[in-house]
Amino acid sequence: MNTEDKSGDAVDRKIVTFTLGKQMFGIEMGSLIEIREWEEPTPIPTVPSFIKGVTNLRGNVVPVVGLAERLGWEPSAIHPRSCILVVSIGGKHAGFLVDEVTDIVNIGSQEVQPAPDVEIGEPHVIHGLVRIAARGTDGSKREHMQMVLLLDLDALSLTSHLDLAA
Repeated sequence: MNTEDKSGDAVDRKIVTFTLGKQMFGIEMGSLIEIREWEEPTPIPTVPSFIKGVTNLRGNVVPVVGLAERLGWEPSAIHPRSCILVVSIGGKHAGFLVDEVTDIVNIGSQEVQPAPDVEIGEPHVIHGLVRIAARGTDGSKREHMQMVLLLDLDALSLTSHLDLAA
């Protein structure tokens, strides 16, 4: 179902944008459970190194995944804006360590471009790209556009790893 934003453009969905290093990513707002401040998770032995440990979410154990490491990048450095995006993947909850949550953006399906047809380690992890207006530190929209990589959480193949950590 389409709605319209203030400019009258069709809006199909909302995405939450966040950064890993200098790159901006987005996930569907419908997958987001909550955004939590970073707190050191309890480590779990014998899990892949990108699983930082587990945390307690209102009485439920939730694995915390270093998203940068999961994508094959250098681990994120922890800083005051580091946070955990708690998401639902196939009915299971997981927390993703990200560098900073930047915005919630309305986009139309026609704005999403397909991921480039290049050989990458894990096809389908990026299910599309969209350009959005960058937000200034005062909350205003800036003139320049920024590319956002849309993650397909199901394609991250975390289910078996989440079972190990939960």
